[in-house]
Formats: sequence, C-alpha cells, structure tokens
Amino acid sequence: MREIDDAVRQDDAQQFFKKYGVALGSALVLGLAAFGGYLAWDRYQEGQLEAQSETLVTALDYAQAGDFEQAGETAASLVDSGQAGPRTAARFLQAGAALEQGNTAEAVDLYAAIAADASAPAVLRDLARIREVASNFDDRDPAEVIAKLEGLTEPDNAFFGSAAELTAIAHLEAGNRAEAGALFAAIAKDEEQPETLRTRARQMAGLLGVDAIDDVEQLLEDEGVDAEQGLVPLSQ
Repeated sequence: MREIDDAVRQDDAQQFFKKYGVALGSALVLGLAAFGGYLAWDRYQEGQLEAQSETLVTALDYAQAGDFEQAGETAASLVDSGQAGPRTAARFLQAGAALEQGNTAEAVDLYAAIAADASAPAVLRDLARIREVASNFDDRDPAEVIAKLEGLTEPDNAFFGSAAELTAIAHLEAGNRAEAGALFAAIAKDEEQPETLRTRARQMAGLLGVDAIDDVEQLLEDEGVDAEQGLVPLSQ
C-alpha cells in the first residue's frame, strides 16, 4: 500500500507539473524580474536623493559664506526636479538668496511659486504665503494682504502669530481699528507665541483701547514688578 501511495503521489506530481509547470516557471521568472527591478529602482532613487542632498548642502555652504549669487545658481538645478521636497527647499533657498541681494521681486515670485505648488507640503505652502507677503508688505494694498493671509490667522494655525500680526497691521492701515485690536489682543493672550511678539501685540492692543491682559498680577510678576510696592522691580 505504501508503494502504491508513493506511485500515486509521484504520478499526481508529474501530472501537476505537466499542466502547470510552464505557468509556474513563468510566474517565478516574472516575480524575480520585478523584484530585481524594484531593487534597481530603489538604488537609483537613493542615489538621486543623495545627489540632491549634496547639492542643497553645497548651496547652503555658499549662502553661509555670503556668496548668495552662487547659492541661488546651485539650487536652481533642483527646481526642475520631479520631487516636491528638493524643489521646494531649492526655491526657499533661492528666494532667501534673492532677498539678500536686494532682488525682492524675484524672491516674491519664488515664494508665490511655492505657495501655488500643490505637490509641496501644506505647511511649507503656508510659510511661503507669509514670506511672500512679508517680503514686500509695504508695497501691497492692505485688502490684498488680508485676503492673502486668510485662513492663517486662526489660533490653531502653526503660523498664527506671524500671519495675525501682518493682518492686524493691514487692518490698521485700512482703518479697521476694531479688527486690528482684536487680532493684537488674540496674539497677546496666546501663550504659545514668543514673548517678544506677545509684548508687541499687547502694546498695540492697548493703544487701540483693547484689553489684552487676562492676569494683571501674573504679567507684573513676569515683568519683575512687585504689585504691592507699586512699579518697583522685584530685584530691588
């Protein structure tokens, strides 16, 4: 019986390979070819990323050395890159180099290109919008500034402080004192913002007649003033 079972299994195996052997062999070859292609593509991509990183580092080295013209030219080779990351980083570097050379219009165009690039990370597009507006703020109509930064002046936005301050100044220039005061007060009350920005906003809100202080005693303590002794520094 054992010999019969072995013979049956052998016959079944032969029949199976006769019927499906070619297909299995082809599938195996294709699978190996696909895997080999993936490894080759992965090595190519890794090589591309390394080359792009080296280009960015070289451009940054030029910028740190004060050679902004060469920094911009070096980064230019990455602008046509098919990858959003290197392209966005290169444009930011180019824009910074342009500003250092006094080419404000060129910098504004580069920041605008980043902001309009749907493939760039959203947070970098938002940053580019702020840099675009800040670069030539004095030449812009206040209404344009307000519209440009719309959506970035919400307290939960990563760039709330910068966007809200620019928008508040634009409102002030447009004669919208209430809107400006409200934004300055919101910045002053946001503990996540830098203290220098909060202090500046608190002063502006006060000038506009808006209360931007939640805890007077805490503010006096932070400023080094003893509330019980009047306006006397605590160090004294």
